[in-house]
Amino acid sequence: MEALKTAWNFFQNEVLGMKWLNRLIGSIVEAVGLDPTSRVGGSIRFFFYDCIKIMALLGVLILVISYIQSYFPPERTKKILGRFHGIGANCIAALLGTVTPFCSCSSIPLFIGFTSAGLPLGVTFSFLISSPMVDLGSLVLLMSIFGWKVAVVYVVLGLVIAVVGGTMIEKLRLENEVEEFIRKGKNVDVRQEELTVKDRLQYAWERVVSTAKKVFPYVLVGVGIGAIIHNWIPEEFIIKLLGSGNPFGVILATVAGVPMYADIFGTIPIAEALLAKGAQLGVVLSFMMGVTTLSLPSMIMLRKAVKPKLLGIFIAICTIGIIIVGYFFNVIAPMII
Repeated sequence: MEALKTAWNFFQNEVLGMKWLNRLIGSIVEAVGLDPTSRVGGSIRFFFYDCIKIMALLGVLILVISYIQSYFPPERTKKILGRFHGIGANCIAALLGTVTPFCSCSSIPLFIGFTSAGLPLGVTFSFLISSPMVDLGSLVLLMSIFGWKVAVVYVVLGLVIAVVGGTMIEKLRLENEVEEFIRKGKNVDVRQEELTVKDRLQYAWERVVSTAKKVFPYVLVGVGIGAIIHNWIPEEFIIKLLGSGNPFGVILATVAGVPMYADIFGTIPIAEALLAKGAQLGVVLSFMMGVTTLSLPSMIMLRKAVKPKLLGIFIAICTIGIIIVGYFFNVIAPMII
C-alpha cells in the first residue's frame, strides 16, 4: 500500500505537476543572477514554469481527447442523445459534454445545432453547461495542481449542475424562448464517414495545433496574472478579500469571473496563485466555474440563439449552482486537501 501511495505521489508531483521543471527553471533563474525566491525571480520562475507545464499538458490532453472526440461528431452525438429520455438524457448529454471543445463559445454552435435538430431543450442545456465547465482536460489539470480528490469532486459537482440545470429548464417548458430561426431550422443528416486510425490521429493533431493557437494568448494572460498575484500582491490582502473571514468571497469570485473570457487552461494559474496566497478553495473554484461557464462574450453569443427570459434563467441557474458548489467546497476543503 505504501508503495502505491509513493508511486501515485510521484506521478502527481513529477509527471502531472512537473515539479522537476519548476526546479530546473529555478536553477536557470539562479544561474543568470536572480534569486528565484525574490519578487522578480519568483515571477519569472512562475511564468515560465506554468506556461510550459500548461501548454505541454494541453498538447497531450488535446491529442488524446480529440482522438476520442473523433468518434463523436455532431451527428453521432445527436443520434446518441436522441435514444434517451428524461433525466437519463440529461445525464448522457452532460457526460458527452466532457469530450467536446474547451470553451463555451465553441459549445454554443453545437448547442444551436442540437436544438435545431429537435432534441429536448433541457438536454441541450445540460450539454451546454457541462461542455465548458468540466472536461477530461480539466480533470487532469486540476489533478496536477489541487490533487485527485479536488479534481474528482469538481468534475462530479459540475456534472450535477449540468444535469439539474438542464432538468429545471426542461420542466419550465421554455421552448418558445428559443429564437424562431433555430426552432424552425432544418437539420440535414450527414453520413458519418468511416475514419482510419491515421485519419483520427491527423484530426487530433490538427486540433492540437488549432486549439493551442487559440488558447496560448489566454494562457499567457492567465499565467501573467497568476505571477503577479503570487509574487506581488500581499498575502494579507488576499486572505482579507477571499479568505475565510469574508463570507461573501464565493459570490464575489463568481461575479468577478463573468466579464472575463478564458477556458479552464487560462484560469488555472490564477486559481493556483490565489489558493497559494490564502484564498479559500471554494472561492477559487467558483471563480474558475464563473469564467468558463458565464463569460460575457459567451452570453452575448448565446443571446443570439435564445430570448432574454431563457438567457436570464440559464444565468441564474448556473450562478446559483456555482455559488452552492463554492460554499460546499469551503466546508469540505479540510477533508480533501
